[in-house]
Amino acid sequence: MQTYGNPDVTYGWWAGNSMVTNRSGRFIASHAAHTGLIAFAAGANTLWELARYDPSVPMGHQTAISLSHLASIGIGFDEAGAWTGAGVVTIGILHLILSMVYGAGGLIHAVVFDADIQQSNVIQAKKFKLEWDNPDNQTFILGHHLIFFGVACIWFVEWARIHGIYDPAIGAVRQVNYNLDLTQIWNHQFDFIEIDSLEDVMGGHAFLAFFEIGGGAFHIATKQIGEYTKFKGAGLLSAEAILSWSLAGIGWMAIIAAFWSATNTTVYPVEWYGEPLRLDFGLAPGWYDTVDLAEGTRTVRCYLANFHYIIGFFYIQGHLFHALRAMGFDFKRLADVQYGPHGRPAALND
Repeated sequence: MQTYGNPDVTYGWWAGNSMVTNRSGRFIASHAAHTGLIAFAAGANTLWELARYDPSVPMGHQTAISLSHLASIGIGFDEAGAWTGAGVVTIGILHLILSMVYGAGGLIHAVVFDADIQQSNVIQAKKFKLEWDNPDNQTFILGHHLIFFGVACIWFVEWARIHGIYDPAIGAVRQVNYNLDLTQIWNHQFDFIEIDSLEDVMGGHAFLAFFEIGGGAFHIATKQIGEYTKFKGAGLLSAEAILSWSLAGIGWMAIIAAFWSATNTTVYPVEWYGEPLRLDFGLAPGWYDTVDLAEGTRTVRCYLANFHYIIGFFYIQGHLFHALRAMGFDFKRLADVQYGPHGRPAALND
């Protein structure tokens, strides 16, 4: 965390990042615990939505975000091809079980294992110590993250190829083979909102898998290329800087997902997410339903698009805040300018 040259700086309990910044063991514990919370939320929400699901009302007109995602990847259909929720209970319970496993892992890392992996007796574990200003250490950890993302893409591509996903063009689940056409993949950078081919969607994921796994292997096997100069960011590589870049990436992905989910009906079928939305500019940009629904009711698409946009907006604000801190900007100076060092209006301090 940014100390502004003061080695004795302390942070309050609410500054959670400061508690794990230089404690790699606790950092891993927080990762495992957060994963457990996400798994619990996913499982509990899935079961809650299934319990209140009304088959007489289109799924897209209910607040069934988890069910909509499961249906779009071909889960919950009976042998006749109708969505009945088959197997959804198993998915929900599995997530609850995994949440306990992850939670236990977080507790073990927090209570039993070393707070700093560098003090561990396990040689392999020491490789994941945190040295925020060491580019070789950071590129090594980045490589593992990229490989995990690549493997996830492969799982999704193989799921679509072997099990099948829902195709709104035929109104049924079908097996989808990826189209690894690099020209198409490149062109879809500019028209991804209008993409209407599941084969192209899977081709994009297959390309990402190759790109991420190859990049991950490169980052693990190699060290920083060339001298780490100011031009390449020397002096800016820190825990706060990396946090800011992470927030920027997540924020932009959330905003892109908002635009995509608001209008695309191939990846987000009307049957499961509701009709496409319209974008209006009032006090703030927002997406609104284009169909008349009961008062207080919104489509799944409306909830999904607006949530992604709002959370993405705040993530980007967090990116700017932490990026400025990483560059040495002290926000406390603003308070000192306005109120003076004693918390009084500056005019009264003269």
